[in-house]
Amino acid sequence: MRLAYVAALSAVVALPVAFAAPVHAAYAADALGEHTGEITFAISAADLGAGMSWGKGVLTFQGHTYNFGIRGGSGAAIGFSKMHAQGTVFNLYRAQDLEWTYWSVQGEATVGAGTGAAVMENNNGVRIKFTSHTTGARLAFSVERLTIKLRE
Repeated sequence: MRLAYVAALSAVVALPVAFAAPVHAAYAADALGEHTGEITFAISAADLGAGMSWGKGVLTFQGHTYNFGIRGGSGAAIGFSKMHAQGTVFNLYRAQDLEWTYWSVQGEATVGAGTGAAVMENNNGVRIKFTSHTTGARLAFSVERLTIKLRE
C-alpha cells in the first residue's frame, strides 16, 4: 500500500517537471508536506538483474549539517552508474527521523550521462524530492530500497 502511494506521489511530482508548468509545481510541493531541509548525496549502483547501491550525503537541517551513509538494493536492472543528486526534505522535525528505509519506483536509462527526478518516503513520514545527474551505462525500471544512516 505504501509503495503504491509513493509511486502515485512520484507521478504527481514528476508531471510538473515534464511539462515545465510552474503553477503545478507549487501544488506538488504542497502535496509532499512542509519543506524542512535540503539534501545532497552521491550513490553508485551495480546491477545484474538484482543490484546494490551505496553512497553518502549531507543533510542541511535547522542551520546544521549532518553526514549520512546510504545502502540499498533494486531489482530489474543491469549495468553500473553513479548518481549525484540534490533535493528538498519534507516533514523532517528531528534529524534522527531521516534515518530509516526509503522506497521509490525508479526508471533509469543512462548511456554516458542522464538526468532524473524522484520522490522517496520513509516510515517516519519524511519525504525527499530530488533531481539527479547520472553517468555510466545502466538500464533500470525497478523498486528501489535505500536505507539512510546518520554518521557521527
